[in-house]
Amino acid sequence: MQILLVDDDDVAVESVIRSMKKFEVTFPIVVAEDGQIALDILRGTHPTRKLEAPFLILLDLNMPNLNGFEFLEAVRRDPELNRAIVFVLTTSGSDADKIKAYNENIAGYMVKNMVGPQFSRLFTLLNNYAETVAMPV
Repeated sequence: MQILLVDDDDVAVESVIRSMKKFEVTFPIVVAEDGQIALDILRGTHPTRKLEAPFLILLDLNMPNLNGFEFLEAVRRDPELNRAIVFVLTTSGSDADKIKAYNENIAGYMVKNMVGPQFSRLFTLLNNYAETVAMPV
């Protein structure tokens, strides 16, 4: 399984990567600095970055160009992408943002400044999801 990490903050990206290593999560990560780059990667039109299924998306909401909400709307409207698993990982703890994100059928919402123990739960969930995806049908 691969992870598409959509975040324009280099420090946040490094934090996620370090936390994954700490919790022994070894999924390959593809980074997109904004929602448009992420869409290009998902649609296979980005010139250098590729993502293979199965994958899931860790999404920041506050980004330049195409922000997280605009990205979610585009993904949910696209018949090829609308079933993508998306976890929001953002600085916004706003109830309005949480409601708006959950209305776009996200799998979870985490506030970055509260990620300590939540990362452990997220990565346990990711490992369990990867095992389920890898099971023969």
